[in-house]
Amino acid sequence: MSTPTPTSTSVRSQAGPAASVDRRPGGGVRTWVQFLAAGLVWGASFLFIAVALTGLSFTQVAWARIVLGALTLGVVVLVARPHVAGGPVLPREPVVWLHFLVIGVAGCVVPFLLFSWAQQTVTSSLASILNATTPIMTALIATLAFRVERLDASRWLGVVVGIVGVVVIIGPWQAAFGGDLAGQLAILGATACYGVMFGYTRRFLSGRPIAATTFAFLQVGMAGAVMLLLTPLLALGPVRLDVAVVVCLAVLGIAGTGLAYVWNIAVIRDWGPTNASTVTYVTPVVGVVLGVLILSEPLTWNEPVGALVVMTGILLAQGRVRMPRRARA
Repeated sequence: MSTPTPTSTSVRSQAGPAASVDRRPGGGVRTWVQFLAAGLVWGASFLFIAVALTGLSFTQVAWARIVLGALTLGVVVLVARPHVAGGPVLPREPVVWLHFLVIGVAGCVVPFLLFSWAQQTVTSSLASILNATTPIMTALIATLAFRVERLDASRWLGVVVGIVGVVVIIGPWQAAFGGDLAGQLAILGATACYGVMFGYTRRFLSGRPIAATTFAFLQVGMAGAVMLLLTPLLALGPVRLDVAVVVCLAVLGIAGTGLAYVWNIAVIRDWGPTNASTVTYVTPVVGVVLGVLILSEPLTWNEPVGALVVMTGILLAQGRVRMPRRARA
């Protein structure tokens, strides 16, 4: 999805102490509804981008979704006024705001621009499949760049398997590349940005007493501030609006970049970060089904096969499945 799919590493740092311990799925029907709603909205975000691009430029799509998401989360924080341990609703240290500026750019501005640009040549179903590489990128970058994770043999195997899955999805044996290949590489660049954002968050923000909803608002809000500053470069220009474009853009911004963050945080608190991160497996399925059924997009054999290989890599990289002890030795 063009919205970052949380891994167990990322959601633990964003959700604060309430999500520091995994638990069995519980929380009742409401939690299940929020889980499925987040998965559906994030999975459908690729469809929304594809439709929005029929009336707006790729920069306008990214600008609108971030600004709408920031406004939505701002209203949520204004009404709920969440805080941790009696502290302020918003942090007071300037350095914290600078950290949020970094993850806002790395986790929203750059990847959302890359996704919108890529989907000019890449189908929404393929974009949703490649987006599933986010946990692989996170494991790799958090280990090598930020050194906030340590990968054992099983997890390194997961990273390698995930890379093999990406190669299968791209299909280097195919003769036709060009813009399609460039778009796929742009999506992988976007998921690498998510990995940078999650690693940076774990390194510099995970220990601070910031409410989870406030955390989501500050990240998207700082990205929205950057987009507003770049309005003359990104948002101005001709548009061709119809009902479908307006509805998709509104859902993409308000729900996909706003409310879905709140829903996911609620799931994290009830289920724990590892169980909540299984939304990773929902979003590509939703994206592929909608792309094929609604947009009549083609789907070649290597894309779902590569997706299964990537999912296997995710299971290994997240420690859900491990090699036999003798093999690890």
